[in-house]
Amino acid sequence: MNRRTLLNIAVMLALLFHISGLIGILFTPYKMWFIENTWLNLLLMAALIILTHPAKDKRFFIFFIITLIAGFAVEILGVNTGFIFGTYSYGNILGIKLFNVPLIIGINWFIIIYCTGMMTQVYENYMLRKINEKGITVNTAMKSASFIIDATFLVLMFDGIMEPVAVKLGYWQWPGNMIPMYNYISWIIISGGLLTVFRKLNKNKRNIFAVHLFIIQVLFFLILRTFL
Repeated sequence: MNRRTLLNIAVMLALLFHISGLIGILFTPYKMWFIENTWLNLLLMAALIILTHPAKDKRFFIFFIITLIAGFAVEILGVNTGFIFGTYSYGNILGIKLFNVPLIIGINWFIIIYCTGMMTQVYENYMLRKINEKGITVNTAMKSASFIIDATFLVLMFDGIMEPVAVKLGYWQWPGNMIPMYNYISWIIISGGLLTVFRKLNKNKRNIFAVHLFIIQVLFFLILRTFL
């Protein structure tokens, strides 16, 4: 199977699962069935990312493992101490839990960091080509700083869109449904660190499926936020 065919199949599957989820949650009596199988959707999206990642090597899998473990670890500390994100707790929707955190959460961190990192990288490469055509050069430090700032902003934007929907779907809960400001500050710090790892280990890679997936997920949560 050539890369273009694989990309098309991956995008079609991502659209199929997310559109089916929207219809099931918003318009059918099987709402809870769709919500309770969120973990399956996350696993499939992660698998599609791995399949479509170009030139898979040990650097990619090192990034995968670091993001998986780090994302899960900060959630364990966050849930059990309240010091990182604030006081919150996970429901039973996302499946099996370890130390009060669903195992699938590490996968969710991987998807978010990978997709925002890849989207920023694709956009950066496009802009650099345009800048270079005008004879302007950008130093390495400036490119790295711009990447981290832009990608972290995308993570923060995505979290801001997702949080209210996740609470309504029962993924996790905040006391009084009040999300503290330092939750977002922690997201900036942690995602900035993980995006730095992404930059180091996946620089110059290009996965258009991740760009499509990011847009699909943003639209998915925006629609649910509007109509749920």
